[in-house]
Amino acid sequence: MAHGVIRYSADGIAAVIDPDFAGRRLSDVLPYLGRDAPIVATVAEGLQFEPTALLIGIAPAGGKLPEDFRDAIRSALAAGLEIVSGLHAMLGEDAEFAGLARTHDAHIWDLRLPPAAPLFSGAAWDVRARIVLTVGSDAAVGKMTAALELTRAACARGVDAAFVPTGQIGIAIAGWGTAIDRVVADFAPGAAEQLVLEGERRAHELLFLEGQGGINNPAFAPVTLALLYGGAPDALVLVHNVSRTAIEDYNVPILSYRVLIRTYEGLCATVKPAPVVGIALNTRDCTAEEAHDEIERARAETGLPCDDVVRNGPREFYDAIAPALIKGEALQA
Repeated sequence: MAHGVIRYSADGIAAVIDPDFAGRRLSDVLPYLGRDAPIVATVAEGLQFEPTALLIGIAPAGGKLPEDFRDAIRSALAAGLEIVSGLHAMLGEDAEFAGLARTHDAHIWDLRLPPAAPLFSGAAWDVRARIVLTVGSDAAVGKMTAALELTRAACARGVDAAFVPTGQIGIAIAGWGTAIDRVVADFAPGAAEQLVLEGERRAHELLFLEGQGGINNPAFAPVTLALLYGGAPDALVLVHNVSRTAIEDYNVPILSYRVLIRTYEGLCATVKPAPVVGIALNTRDCTAEEAHDEIERARAETGLPCDDVVRNGPREFYDAIAPALIKGEALQA
């Protein structure tokens, strides 16, 4: 959560609260994020840098608030700061926090609190902008990052493109969106459709829809399906962390590139066909040589453009897939 917002948000970073690294600079501890700010031990120390909000920069399993975070949130609310949280625990429904917010005229933004969503209507099929959905070999492999990097590359090429956020980190970065994993199952495709419709109001040529979960992840596959159908993609970019051989937290093997491609394309084929046009690899745990070998192996196995859009930048990969980003049509009887 913290890393994603620091790297991609347009908002300024007043300070980072981390007692383990207090007294150092963000650029010294995490240089790859490309941002700088002082690191402090407490909210009280951070107030000297005149922040306007406190971001809860974690994404723990289950989305619960750690008890040792409560003091920091109390201090921030007492100082009138906005609290921005992507947890499943709704901080605005916490009696103590809600009372402090009222007393100090502060605001709590629960990123995962979804707006009301309708059933899927089919309106997404009429969106004129091309829609690219990032899909994964698992959850937490880099789908949001790939979508953000490809949006940057498209805009750099003069394309009217937008990132469409579907999770709490993407919402914190973009300032809008819906956390699909909090929407009641029947309405999740409708929520995805509404995001695509809003995306077209923001960009008229190309939308990069942030993917969620993974198609054979036992816990998160349903949210993947909601985006595959409700998001009405015209093309898919497969994202894979090359260091991962099993679904995280489950003894379920990661599917091969060919099986993943066949599965994702097969699911789309009966509603609105969407091909996998490229593979964005996460090689963060690899040496440069290992990363090169993994990229070449993926290219050889699939015949598709493959690259790590963070390690090597997104432009070459975007240029390779751009000719395949063609508007498709839904099947109709």
